[in-house]
Amino acid sequence: MTKQDDTTFDVIVIGGGQAGLSVGYHLARRGLRFVILDGHARIGDAWRKRWDSLRLFSPARHDGLDGMPFPAPPTSCPTKDEMADYLEAYAARFELPVLTGVTVSRLSRVGARFVIEAGARRVAMSDYQRPHVPEFARQLDPGIVQLHSGHYKNPAQLRDGAVLLVGAGNSGAEIAMELASRHRVWMSGRHPGHVPFRFDSFLAKHLLIRMLFRLVFHRLLSVKTPIGRKARGKGHTMGVPLIRQRPKQLSAAGVTPAARTIGVRDGRPLLEDGRTLDVANVIWCTGFRGSFPWIDLPIFDEKGSPRHESGVVPEVPGLYFVGLHFLYALSSSMIHGVGRDADRISEAVAARAVPNRSASARTGADESAQPAA
Repeated sequence: MTKQDDTTFDVIVIGGGQAGLSVGYHLARRGLRFVILDGHARIGDAWRKRWDSLRLFSPARHDGLDGMPFPAPPTSCPTKDEMADYLEAYAARFELPVLTGVTVSRLSRVGARFVIEAGARRVAMSDYQRPHVPEFARQLDPGIVQLHSGHYKNPAQLRDGAVLLVGAGNSGAEIAMELASRHRVWMSGRHPGHVPFRFDSFLAKHLLIRMLFRLVFHRLLSVKTPIGRKARGKGHTMGVPLIRQRPKQLSAAGVTPAARTIGVRDGRPLLEDGRTLDVANVIWCTGFRGSFPWIDLPIFDEKGSPRHESGVVPEVPGLYFVGLHFLYALSSSMIHGVGRDADRISEAVAARAVPNRSASARTGADESAQPAA
């Protein structure tokens, strides 16, 4: 979809990734009038821009959105381009009204009406679009190549010499395995734990991975359980354990574990144990942080995170979030978990939209659309 007629909407969805498309699917099922705004040139581009060899950590049976299974063998792990193409096909199959190349520059409110301002600069709106790099990174020797994992594509971007991967999570482990045959590799950070089984074993493929994704991530670690609420309180420090790569595999490939990187000494990375590393390259596998400068509403806490109750913003009726880290469960930011949140939020939107339509019909006024980010 490239243009939209002058239409009144019940909902405006900001962001056309898996969360936004899933919300669109559930809004359409409820007969609501909506449009999805996305800053990328094509649906799925957020996936296409990741590193070349990336495969999803979840098998294909867990990679489909509601209404359309992922078209691949159930135990295979799709590539990032296959995931991107799937999202594009999903939007086409359900005729979801997506406007691409549209950047939302400001969301505000005037009285009871939301005001959305959109510019022309192509930047995607998402909670996870701003790479997080510590402030001390700028103190590293300028001769050291620095990349965030969000900008890493392949080994050709690096200099000859050793590589430090800062961050010991799944992305760091996958990139470390790719580089270990070409470079001396250190992986710095606290070990996030790992699943207690081999990812490629028969039992894992047909039972254990299902339990991990559908039981542990989706039900056990949620706001409804004591252990889930404790995990959620850790915020972005609550990482996902290593799934495909395990410490033994990393060690066998020649990847050396290292303490946390806490600063810079004489232009070199400084570790928590007092050592400095002489490296030619640093890849920051330090994740992404919420970036909401475009939301001009009083909904943020002291850390800059939006205050919400499982995606519903009580302080601003009509404003909702889907796809955030641990929105309702650890699976909320995962492909297999976003549908449940999208369905629940769409139900809340529908309950609010119907009275608004009735009031609009009585008064002849246009009610403001409800934004879902």
